[in-house]
Amino acid sequence: MNVYKNIDQLPVFKKAVITIGTFDGVHTGHFQIIEQLIKEAEKIGGTPVLITFYPHPKQVVESLKKPLYILNEQEEKFELLAKKGIDNIVIVPFDKAFSQLTARAYIQHFLVEKFHPALIITGYDHRFGNDRKGDIMLLESLSSAYNYEVKEIPKHVLADVAVSSTKIREALLTGDIQKAEKYLGHSYSLSGVVIQGNKLGRTIGYPTANIFIENEHKLIPANAVYAVDVRLRNKQYKGMMNIGMRPTVDGKARSIEVNIFDFDEDIYGEHLQVIIKKRLRDEVKFEGLEELKAQLVKDKEAAML
Repeated sequence: MNVYKNIDQLPVFKKAVITIGTFDGVHTGHFQIIEQLIKEAEKIGGTPVLITFYPHPKQVVESLKKPLYILNEQEEKFELLAKKGIDNIVIVPFDKAFSQLTARAYIQHFLVEKFHPALIITGYDHRFGNDRKGDIMLLESLSSAYNYEVKEIPKHVLADVAVSSTKIREALLTGDIQKAEKYLGHSYSLSGVVIQGNKLGRTIGYPTANIFIENEHKLIPANAVYAVDVRLRNKQYKGMMNIGMRPTVDGKARSIEVNIFDFDEDIYGEHLQVIIKKRLRDEVKFEGLEELKAQLVKDKEAAML
């Protein structure tokens, strides 16, 4: 897969068939758009190109009253798109200057000059350019002048994207992992760096890796104990993860701790991915470490099933 992050150094894509979107989550709602992109490119012997933005445009142009939670960090998104058959991804740096392009300049100087598209696949409600004045009608009106075609993504497909995204976020924030997975079409994951903790887990036979999520906008599921798979050093392990405040030991801040089964090595500073498989139980306060340890034995058994 090719990932391009400099739009001034793009190759010349043969008969580029392009679509544009955030594709956050790369979930079931997106699959029809991706399939259409690939199918239309095959029809004309062209190259499918998926264009997305970083950071999220809403983080740049809107004053957000609520946090904007994202489902994918960039590397996660690339991996998921590759699995769906996308070979070319262009990451457009989205900043104030880009947001202030007029709609016509967006078409001429961005879409046409950078991609020379044979076909643009877009939604009926897609807006672009300064003050979001550009739309599918403007794209169509300029198609002859710039020698491209426009195909509309059906309304029901876009509705599926919006509904799926909403349901996924709601499910994760309430800890309903199975529901989130249903709409994602794959397991939800977290990626981060292992940092120093208080090493209390080691004293009761359950050493944990404390995970620091670098992207503050990454959606973290509800506080609970989860069964997980852990990808580390190109290997995969089973494990269990606690997200929460660690009330039994009077924790003061929310943390993400992972106990990796059959693994006991120093991994401070290393990057790992945690794939969430199922929710085991709520986070609760135990009377002491012995009661906590007894519960962890049960949690491990449940996570292994």
